[in-house]
Amino acid sequence: MSLDDAARKPHDRLAEALAEDMAAVNVLIRERMASRHAPRIPEVTAHLVEAGGKRLRPMLTLAAARLCGYRGKHHVSLAATVEFIHTATLLHDDVVDESTRRRGRPTANLLWDNKSSVLVGDYLFARSFQLMVETGSLRVLDILANASATIAEGEVLQLTAAQDLKTDEAVYLQVVRGKTAALFAAACEVGGEISGVAPAQVQALRDYGDALGIAFQIADDLLDYGISTGDIGKNVGDDFRERKVTLPVIRAYAAGDAESRAFWSRVIEAGEQREGDLETALALLARSGAMDQSSATARAWAEKARNALQLLPAHPLRDMLDDLASYVVARLN
Repeated sequence: MSLDDAARKPHDRLAEALAEDMAAVNVLIRERMASRHAPRIPEVTAHLVEAGGKRLRPMLTLAAARLCGYRGKHHVSLAATVEFIHTATLLHDDVVDESTRRRGRPTANLLWDNKSSVLVGDYLFARSFQLMVETGSLRVLDILANASATIAEGEVLQLTAAQDLKTDEAVYLQVVRGKTAALFAAACEVGGEISGVAPAQVQALRDYGDALGIAFQIADDLLDYGISTGDIGKNVGDDFRERKVTLPVIRAYAAGDAESRAFWSRVIEAGEQREGDLETALALLARSGAMDQSSATARAWAEKARNALQLLPAHPLRDMLDDLASYVVARLN
């Protein structure tokens, strides 16, 4: 790898390697987000789809297919499918979370309204199923339908676990699998499935996506508490202010004494946050070892992702996926 290559982020190198395929995906997305009868649909969709996201999930589908030697065209349809599912969940999430910013821009629910966001999200889910059916593969349909159900289930579980300090690591992991890892895993798996490679290799791709998604989300939760956030588009302490029970908080609460537990109960469960509480939370997280422990967990999942790739053929794209898993947790340095 040249010095110039090493200086670029793995997802940028992946985007460059897949540029032709991604151009086809973008054309298809624009075609399928159109609506002859409801112009608000493309307005809302374009606001989010064209907001400058990394398109990591569709790139995983394209990379998995190319890595496995696929030479057809269904990988483009499936990459667009994955992006539509992701966009639909973002529209719904912003309504549920009452968010006002997404990727540095006002959210659709703020610019239009909650009804438009929910209904356009539903439209994109419907479009995604139309696209996946076009592959003619029941197995692909099964994979993506299961992922969609898992995502919805994870969102409901997160609602019930939110602001509840009794939430344990098993429930947290289940939420993470729903909100992030399920689509990462399915995006990779369908790329292998349409390529017709051995089941063990398809499973390896799924395992890679699952572990990558978990590492990605744990790292994201850690970045919220004071590490540079330039790469994730949110401010330090957003999760704290929204009273989210993430892995660092779960571990700090479990390791805490009566005084620190009372603090967490007040700021998370009761929602009584005062000036200086974020600084206190950061100090407790550091003193308890919760940050270091959670960082180690994220790194372990990234290593699982890298190990899963060993079952796949040697290929420049495999190297890029390996680098991507390393980069996800390198952000924690």
